[in-house]
Amino acid sequence: MKITAIRETAIPLKSSLRNAVFDFSEMTTSVVAVITDVIREGKPVAGFAFNSTGRYACGAQMRERLIPRILKANPESLVNAAGDNLDPEKILACMMQREKPGGHTERSVPIGAIEVAAWDAVAKISEKPLHRVLAERYNGGKTIDKIPCYVGGGWYEPGKGLKELQDEIRAKLDQGYTTMKIKVGGAPVPEDVARVEAALKVVNSSANLAVDANAGFDRNRALAYAKALAPYKLRWFEEPTDPLDYSLLAEFGAIYDAPIGTGENLFSTQDVQNLVRFGGLRADRDIIQTDVPQSYGVVQFSRTLEMLKREGWQRKSVFPHGGNQMTLAIVGGFGLGGCEAYPGVFGIFAGFADDAKVESGYLKLPDRPGIGFEAQNALYAVMRDLAAG
Repeated sequence: MKITAIRETAIPLKSSLRNAVFDFSEMTTSVVAVITDVIREGKPVAGFAFNSTGRYACGAQMRERLIPRILKANPESLVNAAGDNLDPEKILACMMQREKPGGHTERSVPIGAIEVAAWDAVAKISEKPLHRVLAERYNGGKTIDKIPCYVGGGWYEPGKGLKELQDEIRAKLDQGYTTMKIKVGGAPVPEDVARVEAALKVVNSSANLAVDANAGFDRNRALAYAKALAPYKLRWFEEPTDPLDYSLLAEFGAIYDAPIGTGENLFSTQDVQNLVRFGGLRADRDIIQTDVPQSYGVVQFSRTLEMLKREGWQRKSVFPHGGNQMTLAIVGGFGLGGCEAYPGVFGIFAGFADDAKVESGYLKLPDRPGIGFEAQNALYAVMRDLAAG
């Protein structure tokens, strides 16, 4: 068997939302199709993925070196020992040829998107859901039926005050979510404190409210927020500092006792290792939020988890960034702490299957082969056309 083609395209998000750091008006995302010569139901099996959200489309790297490396490789070098399926670990190694150490973001995002698409193909060829394939390979065969799922929102928008924020949270709770994450840092501290207090009146418990500063604070602002929000003992405080300022993060954590969430803007095992060694994080409460399709994909993520285990962290402390079906499958397969959701925020890339339903804060894992994009009609229409060429 072999890969016959790999295709990519860039799709604009067309979003007017903003957080404390930037808006999404120019944001694009790469969609990838990995096409094989395996025939199912009269057509070639194709695996799909996209590079999550929050990083721009990365087709240039794919076209210029990553896709050519795979297509030039001996097909037998990219399949498993049995010769009946692709081997994503070998595909990852193929893409990493002649790549200099460091500089991860430039290549980790396009490599991760292709690698996750390869996993989608692997699961479809196996005729199993991806979460089950991953559980068999990386979690001792332990499969689960549902996972915790929290919802993100609370964006800054014109005309959106405290009442509108509370209405938004009530709507999300009515959809079955129990935990909500809202933005902070896009307003003065007193206004954000008022937003947090208004949100707590709706969710009823600080354990059901998280906040996200999107790495937008300098030292003075970070420490001011730490002091202002520490008394509320929120579920977690996400990205309170620059992603690579481990010293400031440790200083923040020294005065902020409640959980901290971070890691979505780190794209290598080495960076996450530095984070947990030098960022002052506490393995008994803090949250690691690696975005898998942006961080070289599933195989490298398994290596990150092994590193975290050696550093004293458990899988329940990992909540990957990315409210999409790829993350859903990864959380379920590896048995992680939970998944996020951003329904209605990022256009066709947001959310899960069209028939997915959150119940009491949990999302049921699908039984469809692969990741399950075929049940997400608007997104799959783009993927289907891409595969057709």
